[in-house]
Amino acid sequence: MNNGSEKFFAAAVKNLNITVIYDNNPYIEGLSTAWGFSCLIRGTEKTILFDTGGNGTILLANMERLGIDPGKIDIVVLSHIHGDHVGGLEKLLEKNKNVTIYLPGSFPNRFKDGLKSAGIKITEVQGFTKICEDVYSTGELGTWIKEQSLIIHTDKGIILITGCSHPGIVKIITKATELIRDDVLFVMGGFHLAGIGKSELGEILHSFRKLKVKHVAPCHCSGDLARQMFKKEFHNNYINVGVGRVIQFK
Repeated sequence: MNNGSEKFFAAAVKNLNITVIYDNNPYIEGLSTAWGFSCLIRGTEKTILFDTGGNGTILLANMERLGIDPGKIDIVVLSHIHGDHVGGLEKLLEKNKNVTIYLPGSFPNRFKDGLKSAGIKITEVQGFTKICEDVYSTGELGTWIKEQSLIIHTDKGIILITGCSHPGIVKIITKATELIRDDVLFVMGGFHLAGIGKSELGEILHSFRKLKVKHVAPCHCSGDLARQMFKKEFHNNYINVGVGRVIQFK
């Protein structure tokens, strides 16, 4: 089976790579697609799972096919409360309870108390938070739906990973550059642009260029039209993302 791996650009973090485990877009044959998102970050100080998709059975099955051991995950970062991003957590914790979960402080008390009563260590995130060396949370952004995104700071700039971008993808990127005063190397994840028309998408693309984003990898809730327009705009700096895609930063 093609491992979907692509060597990419240099980063300060040695052997940094991101594997898409859960997404509604296909990439590697033989892996299951479903609405939601999850990716694994390796090569940072801690091994980080960002979101858990919507279905734990699918999450674990894709992990197994990709040769990923759930027991080696150190940290789980949950972007926001929606089921397509936290639904796989329960099954994951059956395989590994020794993780630390970073979640927005606005998560329901019932959700947080359930984790605590199961002996799971949680860290409630509100503002800008260091997760481990060179890895940060943007903190809770947005009003109606509070959401955090993940920042990895490399010697080539910022890698930004989003769950659903409910606060607005441009606002999230802008916030990341305010928090980490550096160029934006790579933005990946759900951009929440499905159903958005060409005119508004054109304005968003203009904002990406104004913010000097170098590489993009929209997936999950980004929408087919947005993906097509990003691909046309960014050419070789557009990264096609789906389940099983591995991006190596070397």
